[in-house]
Order: sequence, then structure tokens, then C-alpha cells
Amino acid sequence: MELTQTNSKATPKDFFFWLGVLVTLGTSVYSFIDVIFSSINYVFPDLLSAGYYSGNMAYSMASLIVVFPVFIILMRFIRQGIKRDSSRALTWVRRWSLFFILFAAAATFVTDLIVLIYTFLNGEELTTRFVLKVVVVLLVSGGGFLHFLADLRGYWDLNQKKSASVVWGVSVLVVAALGTAFFILGSPATQRALRFDDQRVSDLQSIQWQVVNYWQQKKALPKTLGDLNDPISGFSVPKDPEAGVSYEYSGGKGMSFQLCATFDRESRSTPSAQTKAVPLSISPEAENWAHAIGRVCFDRVIDPERYPPFQKTPPVM
Repeated sequence: MELTQTNSKATPKDFFFWLGVLVTLGTSVYSFIDVIFSSINYVFPDLLSAGYYSGNMAYSMASLIVVFPVFIILMRFIRQGIKRDSSRALTWVRRWSLFFILFAAAATFVTDLIVLIYTFLNGEELTTRFVLKVVVVLLVSGGGFLHFLADLRGYWDLNQKKSASVVWGVSVLVVAALGTAFFILGSPATQRALRFDDQRVSDLQSIQWQVVNYWQQKKALPKTLGDLNDPISGFSVPKDPEAGVSYEYSGGKGMSFQLCATFDRESRSTPSAQTKAVPLSISPEAENWAHAIGRVCFDRVIDPERYPPFQKTPPVM
């Protein structure tokens, strides 16, 4: 039967417990959905996306690992308090919190349906990744609405064994989502190795454009990387962030040169042949920096039409 009396006095403990429930529930739901969305993005990548980024996924995993158990503990304390004193179920703070959760779940459910129908009527393609994301939001918001609607009516207070089964079921889903995310991300050691590789690529890009600038200034390629050091501009040739050794550089015929580094992991994009000289384009991001494990070299050729030498200003007489 739905609880209708609201004259039971709420204590500060009731207020802060339910405030904690609202915060931890919202954070847990957001983190859970973000982890699922990131997994869907990994399995069904967007062709318009520049690449897969795991930073948000790792943060959501960390939030879910910490916050979800706190939510479970807070709800357990609340239910134990209601079991000892049934008047705790009649406090205004409990009813307001439950109605707020119901409103948020219903609003999310309706908004998700609107987005789905709009996408369909607008003639946009209903891709697998989009449909899966819609289904996830509908299930999470719909399940949450039904669960807390039953809680508002006192169902779980009368059926505590079923309530415990729901908690275990949700916990299994959370663990499964985290397990999938760990499989996608790899171990912390793998993530650290990938970050080192990202820094190596960034260093090589910086060196590359310093070589181009050197050629534009002097109409000649530097003989060694040490020639690029410039105390006035503040540029110092970076070294491998993990091993601390210098990157490899060699000048070829004409305006070609080669940069080499040793990588810990294969890049997430598919490596292609690195032995073919690639003409330098306008932005470094547009070039091919895909790499395999181990020593990889990148051949580059400066296009003088795209990067003409700087015109020297004649001295003033």
C-alpha cells in the first residue's frame, strides 16, 4: 500500500542520508551509462570520429567503482532504519527524494523517446550504435522508475528478500560493465604504455616541424637533432619520455628526412607501410603516425611549394 502520511519528523540524519542517495545514485547512473556508451563506441566506431578516446571511460569506471558501493550502503542503512522504526518511511525527505527520482527517470525516458522518434522522422540513419544507446537509456530509466515507484508504495519494505535480489542483480550488471571496460582499456600498465607512445608521437611531430622551419630558414636540412636547439626561442629537442634517449634522425637526399622511435604498443589505428616517403601536409595531424610495436621510422619529404624558404630581408644601408 502506498504511504500517504507525511507527519513523521525528519532528522538531520534522514536528510543527509537521502541527499547522499540522490548524489550517489545520479553519479552511478551517469557513470554506468557512460561506460556502456564507451563500450558501444569501441565495438561500433563512428567513421566520422578521429579515433577512440578512453579518458572519459576510465574516469567513469573510477566513479562507478567508488560511488556505486556507497549508494548500496546508504540504501541499506535507510532500509535498516525503516525496519527498526516504520515511521522513517513516512518522512517528507524520503517522499520528496523518491518523487524527485521518479521525475528524473520519467523525464529521461520521455526525452530518449523524443530523440529516437525525431531521428527516425528526420530521415537520419538509425545505426546500430545509436539504437543500442537508446535501448540502454530506456532500460536504465524505465527500470529505475519502476523500482523507486515500488519503493514509494512500500513494496520493497514488505518484500526485503526480493529487494536484496534486485541489489544483487544490479551489482552483477555493474560488475559486467566494468569487466567489459577493463577488457577494452587493458591493464593500467597498458594504459601507461599507450600514454608514453602518445607522447613519443607528439615529440616526433614537434621535431618534424622544427626540421621544416630549419629548412625554411637555412635552405638546408639539419645534420643532427642538436642543430634544432634554439636557446632564444626556447626549443630543446625532446627525448624519449620513458628511456630518456634521443630520437633518431637522418637526412636523406634533397629535402627528405627520417625520424625514428621505439614504441611499446601498437597504435589503435591500423599501421600502414612506414617506409614510403610521405609529403608533408599543412597540419601534422593529417599525416600518418600509425605504428607497430618496436622501432618504427617515419619518412618525410618537404614540399617546397607548400613550405617555401623564407625571404631574407636585405640589410638596411
